[in-house]
Amino acid sequence: MPADPTTAVPRPPARTSSNAPVMTGAAAVVRSLELLGVDDVFGLPGGAILPAYDALMNAESLNHILVRHEQGAGHAAEGYAAATGRVGVAIATSGPGATNLVTAIADAYMDSVPIVAITGQVFSTLMGTDAFQEADIVGITMPVTKHSFLVKKAEDIPAAIAQAFEIASTGRPGPVLVDITKDAQQAEAPFVWPPKFDLPGYRPVTRAHGKQIQAAASLLAEAKKPVLYVGGGVIRAKAAEELRAFAETTGAPVVTTLMARGAFPDSHDQHLGMPGMHGSVPAVLALQEADVLVSLGARFDDRVTGKAELFAPHAQIVHVDIDPAEIGKIKQATVPIVGDVKEVLVDLDTAYRSTVSGQKPEYAEWWQYLRGLRDQYPLGYAPSTDGLLAPQQVIQRIGELTGPEGVYAAGVGQHQMWSAQFIRYERPNSWLNSGGAGTMGYSVPAAMGAKVGEPDRPVWAIDGDGCFQMTNQELATCVLNDIPIKVAIINNSSLGMVRQWQTLFYDGRYSHTDLNTGHDTKRIPDFVKLAEAYGCLAIRVEREDQIDDAIQLALDTNDRPVVIDFVVSSDAMVWPMVPQGVSNSYVQYAREHSPAFGEED
Repeated sequence: MPADPTTAVPRPPARTSSNAPVMTGAAAVVRSLELLGVDDVFGLPGGAILPAYDALMNAESLNHILVRHEQGAGHAAEGYAAATGRVGVAIATSGPGATNLVTAIADAYMDSVPIVAITGQVFSTLMGTDAFQEADIVGITMPVTKHSFLVKKAEDIPAAIAQAFEIASTGRPGPVLVDITKDAQQAEAPFVWPPKFDLPGYRPVTRAHGKQIQAAASLLAEAKKPVLYVGGGVIRAKAAEELRAFAETTGAPVVTTLMARGAFPDSHDQHLGMPGMHGSVPAVLALQEADVLVSLGARFDDRVTGKAELFAPHAQIVHVDIDPAEIGKIKQATVPIVGDVKEVLVDLDTAYRSTVSGQKPEYAEWWQYLRGLRDQYPLGYAPSTDGLLAPQQVIQRIGELTGPEGVYAAGVGQHQMWSAQFIRYERPNSWLNSGGAGTMGYSVPAAMGAKVGEPDRPVWAIDGDGCFQMTNQELATCVLNDIPIKVAIINNSSLGMVRQWQTLFYDGRYSHTDLNTGHDTKRIPDFVKLAEAYGCLAIRVEREDQIDDAIQLALDTNDRPVVIDFVVSSDAMVWPMVPQGVSNSYVQYAREHSPAFGEED
């Protein structure tokens, strides 16, 4: 079995350079990846990375997938990492090849996704001369990587790549860039493995301070209205089991953010749903009414808090995060805890049990209020009035027919929110989306990467007609590499979320949001013809009685990708909604059920 690249580099007795095999830097790139246990990489060759691609011809265990755009390679690496928990790898050439990776790198940084991006660079003697296809990719990506390496010598390549994997996969996960000059790839040097390296200043704290654990346990034991506010860090830390055990120990309600969907089962009675701008009413108001908030791997993002100073106004906050920079950044923590949430949860569970000594606090009144909200304000949707499909129904049926073992990768916008709301997630790593950056074009390549990493699971790309047009060229990659993803285009013929805001805040002035892809339009492009041109099975669904048959056909088809063009109403909106810049207490269940509102500064 290959080594798990999410763990530290294995340390057998080190060779010395005197008895190490001599190879080119390019061969060292390939060999390093193989020794780190990498199975799959996504990339696109070009001049400055050609030596490494030549060496890939001799790879013993690496499966390279040729993408059609470098952004696709980056998102595929993200999807692979998010679905498997392993480090994803993307490879590109210098200049525009590297800069095309920047969006995916920034996306991975925002969502704490462990990827390593390997880029070629022009000859070291040409750097700084504006040489052909030269770009300072280390400088460009510095704000959106955990670390970046510029390698100019062949002998430094193994250590740089090993360090990149160590940094990407430990502490708070994230992207690391390794930029390698062409002369470093061409030169020869002894290949020493495992490489010796030190990372001064990089010492992630995983075990929390005992006094802070006890303080948190005591605060929670005294709470009358506690809430466990669960973020994506729980999934990255592989801490879903520990979370469930702690939640059941305390009996406290649980909310899971957009990035944490699946960290706690939707079917569990203690789960209130997703909080935030488009969260469920019980989840949003539970946070507003809480007296103790236990934040687990969450960063108090503005889409969750609304106006931060009005968020959870009565709550004392326990903030658990492996990244100390997140604690106190948005909301002051009563009890700050720096540590790996997986370990912290175990310690918290033990400390809490000891503190309450078998006398669990009584939350009957709190739960009565929350269950009342759950009964009064369930998630739902109104049927469409224009004869077109209700997008919520389409997405709900995809989830119901596929089941919890599926993987669902969404684009960004209304369909993303509906996918988070109307699919029931029972396990971690089943929901992939661009939460922090909100990157249109994420879905198709991310689903492709997820399917490569989890070939036995059905993988859906739930996309909008706008998002789909940004990266649909990766369907060619899927067809040629036998990656049978399912693509559901929620086709409302517009940039749906932007249109929703134009409806609510700009008096229905639809400035440049109509895309002409759907019902009663020029239908450019015709998604069925486009998908067929790529070699996919293509289906168009315009009637409610066609929905289930199309989804089932997609699930039964595994010899090629399937693209379904679901023609849905452009008037459908995402509810509930908290308008930007106001307190979450102003959550609206539906537009006609609450006072008119406008944007605030």
